[in-house]
Order: sequence, then structure tokens, then C-alpha cells
Amino acid sequence: MPSTDGSDAPLSPTIHVLEKQFEEFRHQLDDSGSLRDRIRSVSFEIESATRLMHSSLMLVHQSRPLPEVLEKAKGQIDVLRGLFSKLAEIMRECPGQYYRYHGDWRSETQAVVSVLAFMHYLETESLLLHAKAEEKLGLNPSEFGLDTEDYLTGICFMSNDLPRYVVNRVTAGDYDCPRKVLAFLTDLHAAFRMLNLRNDFLRKKFDGMKYDLRKVEEVHYDVKIRGLATNAESKVDGEKS
Repeated sequence: MPSTDGSDAPLSPTIHVLEKQFEEFRHQLDDSGSLRDRIRSVSFEIESATRLMHSSLMLVHQSRPLPEVLEKAKGQIDVLRGLFSKLAEIMRECPGQYYRYHGDWRSETQAVVSVLAFMHYLETESLLLHAKAEEKLGLNPSEFGLDTEDYLTGICFMSNDLPRYVVNRVTAGDYDCPRKVLAFLTDLHAAFRMLNLRNDFLRKKFDGMKYDLRKVEEVHYDVKIRGLATNAESKVDGEKS
């Protein structure tokens, strides 16, 4: 059999082995590329839905009625549930490969958690727990769950919205808002300090929470110094007694 370079020398058996191996690699890479394209297509839709939710929630900074703001944002939650269900279906085709492809939806998931957590705070003045976030997105932790670091990073992103929220609430005459948000962020920051954070990105986001806390603290002290919070805090103290 002639060689590939035109000579009459027979092909080395090694060549056949290499060709077979690299042909298998080609199929694997083609399949992986096709899978990534499908994942990225769904991730793009998740990003679009999240952007719509965030745009709706930003109306809260314009002192729009809270029920109106939340109702519009909540309209996208079912959309997100359907999209995460699509992701789960895709990943069922490659069991055990969650973290191989996880990077293709990581940032979108973090943004989703941030928006859901901000909505939850506006409704309840409390933290959206990890299990509750999974429930809202229709995720099954035994099959396709919410990565812990994605959840934590999303919560850090959520804290970035609180200083602006506080300033606008004070401008609208809600002088007790800084006290409530300060208490919430203080507890949240203390909870994060329980973690031994080794992820550089998550650590950086957590460090940013300190600045959010400081900004809210400054607004709270300013309101107190001006005597604007006196009536609101007196009312709270009276309710507790």
C-alpha cells in the first residue's frame, strides 16, 4: 500500500491507530460543540428574561407602587422556570458533566439569583434562601440544582441594589428604610463572614458588600442626625414594647 506522501513505503500501523483516535476526538468535539451551542442559546434567553425583570424592578427607584413593580417582574418567573427546565433536559443527555458545561450558564444564573433575591427582599425584608431560590426556578437539587457559589455571588450582586434603594426611599419620605436595610445587610455580612471563601471572584464580590453596608450606614446616620428617623424609630420601639 502506498504511503500518504506518494512513496511506495507501507503506512505505519501507528498511523492507523492515530487516525482512529483523532477521528473519535473529532466526533467528541463536534458533539460537545453542538451541546454548548444549545446551552448558550438557552442561556441567552435566560439573560433576556432576567434583563426584563431587572428593568421592571428598577422602577422601584422611581417610587412606583411596589405591587405594580413586583407584578410586572414576576411575569418572567414562569419563563425562567421553563428555560432552566430546558437546561436540565439538555444536561440529562450527558450525565455527570454538569461542571464541564456549568460555565456556559454561570453568570446568567448569578444574575437571576440577584434579581429574585431583590424581589424577595422588597416583599419580605428578608433573605431569599438557597432552597427557596431553587423552588422558584423549579430546580431539583438531585438532578440539576443551583450551584452554591452561584447563589452566594447572586446575593452579593443583590446587595449592590440596596444603597440606591435606601437613598430613593428616604427621598420619598420613608425615613425608617435605612434602619431596616442596615439591619438586614449587617446580618447578611456577618453570615458571609462564617464562610472560608477561596474563590477569588466570590471573595471580591463579598468585599464589595462592605461598601454597600457602609453606604447604607452613612444614610442611616445622616437621617438620625437630622432627626428624621425619630418618629419612625419611636413607632417601632412602641410596637415592640
